[in-house]
Amino acid sequence: MKHVPKLTSLPYTARIGIAVLMLTLLGGYVVSGIHLKTHYDNRDGSPGFTLGDIRGHYHGVQSPSPLVASLQQDHPDAETLPDDKRKALLDWLAETDKLSEQYDNFDLGDNAPAEIIAVSCLDCHSRNSTGPDAHPSVPLEFWSDIQEIAFSKDIQPTSEAVLAMSQHTHAPTMAVILIIVGLLACMTRLHGQLTGIVLLAGGLGLGLDMASWWLARSNEVWINVLVAGGTVYAIAIGLLGAVVVIDCLIPSFAKQSGSASN
Repeated sequence: MKHVPKLTSLPYTARIGIAVLMLTLLGGYVVSGIHLKTHYDNRDGSPGFTLGDIRGHYHGVQSPSPLVASLQQDHPDAETLPDDKRKALLDWLAETDKLSEQYDNFDLGDNAPAEIIAVSCLDCHSRNSTGPDAHPSVPLEFWSDIQEIAFSKDIQPTSEAVLAMSQHTHAPTMAVILIIVGLLACMTRLHGQLTGIVLLAGGLGLGLDMASWWLARSNEVWINVLVAGGTVYAIAIGLLGAVVVIDCLIPSFAKQSGSASN
């Protein structure tokens, strides 16, 4: 690191400019994090930003309706829900385009889903349910409650064409940014070995992140690698950028000493 030029050799005004630009870059990454949240939010079909949203984007989400699964597993038992009523509910749930319309259809009489659920389910599945078999955390009192568990999820991952279009922009840009920030960090007064370790971690993180975009399509395990790689990259950018800003703002001690001796 002895032959690497130092930021302290630059005029102080130039260093202030670099510090301002670096703060702008880091602020942009913060905004990018906010954008990712809004972009992926509800991608798995459920409200709120979770790992499932990222899984839905890169791998897809396929899961049966929780209500269908419960009925097919004989919950509740035949004594509480007769077989003909269970079949009526399953037939209703099979027509996903008519769930809301048929939910409380008066023409169905006692076979209306709302009536069956009220008679057979609400003793345990209401917000005020008590007792050993009560499940107040899974209420079935209103259509809004039913709606959350009535639909199956079949969310397909983003197409390969869109993925390629996105990555051909993100991969070079993010790599170049890390190279520039890393080189600037190597020009600071921080020990070069430590800077190199952070830069290496950031590079590996970005590589794993980009590779996982494609590998996660066939195996959702790579979603965890994708998140971990992106997180390591972001931390590396943050640490290296902070080092550059601090080094640019702190005056050169050598110059201070020289001025004092004069």
